Amino acid sequence: MAADLKKIANEIRIDIVKQVYFAGSGHPGGSLSAAEILTVLYFDEMNIDPADPKRGDRDKFVLSKGHAAPVLYGALAERGFFPKEELWKLRKLGAMLQGHPSVKTTPGVEISTGSLGQGFSVSAGMALASRMDGGGRVYVLLGDGELEEGLVWETAMAAGHYKLDNLCAIIDWNGLQIDGRNSDVMTVAPIDGKFSSFGFNVLTVDGHSIPEITEAFKKARACKGKPTAILAKTVKGKGVSFMEDEAGWHGKGPTEEEARKALAELGGAL
Repeated sequence: MAADLKKIANEIRIDIVKQVYFAGSGHPGGSLSAAEILTVLYFDEMNIDPADPKRGDRDKFVLSKGHAAPVLYGALAERGFFPKEELWKLRKLGAMLQGHPSVKTTPGVEISTGSLGQGFSVSAGMALASRMDGGGRVYVLLGDGELEEGLVWETAMAAGHYKLDNLCAIIDWNGLQIDGRNSDVMTVAPIDGKFSSFGFNVLTVDGHSIPEITEAFKKARACKGKPTAILAKTVKGKGVSFMEDEAGWHGKGPTEEEARKALAELGGAL
């Protein structure tokens, strides 16, 4: 299973590079860093059905770092929520896939996101409603730079207070944001101590290790009376040598030469 998931994560990375190349813009760095996380969620962890995306008992995923839409779109297409050809229309007028996730246009998207911090807030509300209605679990992916938003900590306070053990937050902890290193812009350390102080069950994993991610989700499901925060240590731009750990690749599309080089490293092609 882990080997199959690794192949899917690589395919999603290929899709990310092609999406932002054909769009001429987008956010490759923080999309590439989250490929394994979304692969495990969509192909192993979550109770979902592409044929019935609004099924009442489904698990829900919220991409709070909405600018990383290419990784979500790649996962949704690979899982069969819509034809893969839609990926190459990213950011085009009238297309299904906009620069940030839109619940109005894209099957499988639970809430429109992009304003940092709000996706986490909405996910806590979803988890509270789901617990009342007997629905599924709620998963939310945040960027580590996103933790600079005050709304994140208001939400953490509420999630801890209401003991939302059906809520699992994953932090894409790659250490970079649009203006550089988090430690230079606005340090958010200690992330583990902060979430613990709000009553979270805190787990730290290698965000590119499928077995570690899979095990963390099992532990999150087994934890009762507390929401879980999984701190996933990742590399921004993972899988493409010249994009790795480079803040400049937070939000721009590659040239044709760069796209071909990136895809060759991933085993793909334009």
